[in-house]
Amino acid sequence: MILVPQELENTASKYASEAIKLDSQGSRRKAIQLYQHAIEALNKLIQIYPEYKLNKIYIERANAYMNRIKSLQISNILEDEKNDDKASNETVVKKKTVSVESNSDQLCNEFDNLVMKEKPNVSWTEVVGLDDAKRAIRESIVYPTKRSDLFPLGWPSGILLFGPPGCGKTLLAAAAAAEIDGYFINVDASAMMSKWLGEAEKNVSKLFKMANKVLETENIPMLLFIDEIDSLLGTRNGEVGGEIRVKNQFLTEMDGINNKSKKSKLYVIGATNKPWSLEAGFLRRFQKRIYVTLPDHESRNYLFRQYTEPLKKDKGFRIDDLSKLVQGYSASDIKDICQAAQLRVVNELFESGKALDENSDPRPVSMYDFKEIIKIRKPSVSIEMIRSYIKWSEQFKAL
Repeated sequence: MILVPQELENTASKYASEAIKLDSQGSRRKAIQLYQHAIEALNKLIQIYPEYKLNKIYIERANAYMNRIKSLQISNILEDEKNDDKASNETVVKKKTVSVESNSDQLCNEFDNLVMKEKPNVSWTEVVGLDDAKRAIRESIVYPTKRSDLFPLGWPSGILLFGPPGCGKTLLAAAAAAEIDGYFINVDASAMMSKWLGEAEKNVSKLFKMANKVLETENIPMLLFIDEIDSLLGTRNGEVGGEIRVKNQFLTEMDGINNKSKKSKLYVIGATNKPWSLEAGFLRRFQKRIYVTLPDHESRNYLFRQYTEPLKKDKGFRIDDLSKLVQGYSASDIKDICQAAQLRVVNELFESGKALDENSDPRPVSMYDFKEIIKIRKPSVSIEMIRSYIKWSEQFKAL
């Protein structure tokens, strides 16, 4: 059975969600095991798909879980020491105090690691189609950065990208950061809520302070990309006080940026697959709300050309015909299909026993290979989801 990226990512998310739940309940040892399972799933995803465009995000996420494991292990050691020798209680308290005092420095260091000190190696040509989205982002970020004197009324500093998963939201943000030669801070909102339990609202404040400090110190544009922003700003039943404080803190920070929009070059791009879960009060903080759609026919042609370019193809291979077969598939779905075709012919070579012969190569991929794969590889986005995106876009879209 061939695991696709979405399946492995879902497995990692499932383990991580359960780990976070146990972590918040104080079940540290069980939480550590599940964090480790999440890391293993992400590592497997990276190994199987080394060229996958979201691997940087997965690496950051795995590192976040690893840092949480280390923190829990230290807590376990301190607790064991306390239970083993009550007479050393004062020493243990001192250690805990030092740990709390250094936590702020550790937090700042981990936020610093989120800043890509080099220009993101992403160009607009890698963002296939999405012309409306690219135009809106250029108007809001690229042009004001290059000629701020042309914008006496300021410019949008908050942009919301919404749409199905695997359609290029992260790529859009990275390409914008690359064109303005700015820093790209990539934050997983779900990790922000759970990575340092009980301090989520402080983390939001520290994140914005760090971004502003870098902007003021180095005078380089900052693009703050918050993935899964619905984890921070989404509506939930039975919200606890911490979640409400996080939302209020985010509102405060966004209002601060918007009030300085005539001169500030700190931009916030939020990405979500579930825009309908965002509270209406937050939407006005994102002056641009852009629907990142599934690839159209021309874009699907481009994707198939890009992903099959290194493969040997037989004479009957027709990209245009393939594109017609995958209407409703995302860009990541199309890449998965091409990888599955590659695995199909390589698997045949190994099963024939000829793979160890350096002079033996896989046969060319054919239209039949792709058609057979498409029969069992359904799109990751349902028609019902697309209808929901279109309905929400008609109500709240702001280009």
